[in-house]
Amino acid sequence: MRVTARIGRGLVVAAGALLMLWPALLNGYPLLYPDSMSYLGDGRPLARILLLHAARGYVAMRSESYSLGIFFLHWNHTAWPIVVVQALLTAYILWLVVRSLNADAPNSPRMAVQFLTLVALVSLTSSLAWYVCFVMPDIFGPVLYLAIYLLVFAHETLSRGERWAVAALAAWGMGAHSTHLMLAGLLCVLLALLLLLGWPPLRARGRAIGGVAAIVLFVAAAQIALHGYLYGKPSLFGVRMPYLTARIVADGPGRWYLQQHCATLDWAICTRVNDLPDNDDDFLWTEGGVWDAATPQQQQQMLAQETPLVRATLRAYPGAQLRASFANFRTELGNFGLWDFTPNPWMQSELDKVIPGALPRYLQTRQAESRLPADFFTTVQQWVVLAAALAIAAGLPLLWIWRRWRMLGLVTVIVPAVIANALITSVLSEVDSRYQARVIWLIPLVAGLMVVDLLQRREAARRSDDALARIALP
Repeated sequence: MRVTARIGRGLVVAAGALLMLWPALLNGYPLLYPDSMSYLGDGRPLARILLLHAARGYVAMRSESYSLGIFFLHWNHTAWPIVVVQALLTAYILWLVVRSLNADAPNSPRMAVQFLTLVALVSLTSSLAWYVCFVMPDIFGPVLYLAIYLLVFAHETLSRGERWAVAALAAWGMGAHSTHLMLAGLLCVLLALLLLLGWPPLRARGRAIGGVAAIVLFVAAAQIALHGYLYGKPSLFGVRMPYLTARIVADGPGRWYLQQHCATLDWAICTRVNDLPDNDDDFLWTEGGVWDAATPQQQQQMLAQETPLVRATLRAYPGAQLRASFANFRTELGNFGLWDFTPNPWMQSELDKVIPGALPRYLQTRQAESRLPADFFTTVQQWVVLAAALAIAAGLPLLWIWRRWRMLGLVTVIVPAVIANALITSVLSEVDSRYQARVIWLIPLVAGLMVVDLLQRREAARRSDDALARIALP
């Protein structure tokens, strides 16, 4: 019977994964982004260095963890296994989350119906399915935050094997993107503070918080060691771009400081002080821009001089930078349109290099022809997120009154994560709809789970009343 139950659970999770693959199936190919080319192309040379001890010297532009992980799925032949595995892992985490709120009947057919209904609704009305089908590490941020909820607030609903699986998936999510690791660390700090303040949902959860913090420290140490081995210099984030320099220059205060002080500074960026852009994309990515036109030596100098520039700018214009950062955060918080699934000439020129023979098939897709219904589903998502946010606000008092601590724990993780995601990305990098769209689906998910949890409470109350009525009968 246990084997049959496991097979049944596996089929339900697989069905949930299939429901989340509809954008790729509609498109005729997994959804791609210019950064996808780096992730697809970096895996093979990194695997040769780490597994076959090839000569070091290859520099990966983005997360080595994600590039390596997906390489063993695509082998530079096809991107389909990547999105299938992303769908299965996301469905697995969602199954565990739904099950955690059905502790009284974790294997009932009703729970399977709840799970599939919830996955279908969230997949069709939010960005969930779009990011599952995206060859990018973005989906593993939300998966990570749900894993943190499970490990802290619902670990008693997991078997030992499931705890290890969730912990491994959390570690993978942290390593997949630098902002995921930052947010996981911030969530640990938040949960520790709430524990010290006596927040009821966290009662007796200190050890669980410590376990998540240990995963954060382990991943950070692994990243430092990996980058030290690959590049000869231990660092947390490896080879990176001067995102923060581009941000404060685009905001204005960084540009003002350089224009006023470059005459007395021996900084590499001062060679371009008279044509600094007011847009971070132009600074980093435009051909002939500040970063593109700099020599390798000048680029290293810009990175080394980034922290002094930020400190000096904050000392000179603290109020102006604070206002600019807050404006960026406010814009990013509500900027979650599905507008990054567009064709890109550079991406198309690189696709055959990372997956030989893929370009003809890709050129027949809706994405390549700009025919994806992104505008329609953006409008749907905006209304759904608004309704979900209002539902969460209205339901919180009931959760408190009825002492639904586990559901409150989910809200305690997810709502701050969504807000902090907008803060970190907009202040440290750029305002981009992709950053917030990758996590915003968690808001409709939480609203749906809140409805499920309140229904469970009502059902439990009904069963209790029925039991009392039977006892009272003569």
